[in-house]
Amino acid sequence: MTDLFATRTDILPARKIAGRVSGLFQAPKDSFVTAATDTLDLTFEGIRGDYHAGLTRRSGGREPWYPRGTEMRNERHISILAADELDIIASAMGLADVKPEWIGANMVVDGIPSLSMLPPRTLLFFEGGVTLKVDGQNAPCKVAGRSIAERAQTADHTSTALDFVKASKRLRGIVAWVEVPGLIRSGEKVDARLPEQWIYPG
Repeated sequence: MTDLFATRTDILPARKIAGRVSGLFQAPKDSFVTAATDTLDLTFEGIRGDYHAGLTRRSGGREPWYPRGTEMRNERHISILAADELDIIASAMGLADVKPEWIGANMVVDGIPSLSMLPPRTLLFFEGGVTLKVDGQNAPCKVAGRSIAERAQTADHTSTALDFVKASKRLRGIVAWVEVPGLIRSGEKVDARLPEQWIYPG
């Protein structure tokens, strides 16, 4: 059978984009709010000792197709954000800034445009040897919005939480899981290898 997609012009080729790690953060076991660190020690379970570490996790509101609390593969080891997208979110919310720690970021990467739009299966190759695989966008939630409200000391926490969900759609970064473990250091280079992309026509 002829490959109907072989000559289609809407199939984008694989490519690489270079960036740099400008911030690293880790969360204690009892909170998703993170604190700055110089390095991240990654195993196949994620960041060693981090709130989101583990080979598996429990399903929640993002997985309505499972009963809440179903044990499933953990594809959310690491939350990655971009500083320019955080600035857009803060401006839309009328805030001076939205710090990555407030919304549970583990990493801020500079130099990769539209970071939140990196497609699933993008590979992130770090200078020190670590590889992460992008699962997809990190959907905004009111929990992160309330964290912003508390730390920015806004007058109406509920309104701020809802504002965050609206303002951060497709800007809230990506989540990734560990493909090759090791140590990531702040300031090191990272190459994003985007896979071929296409729209499934059905």
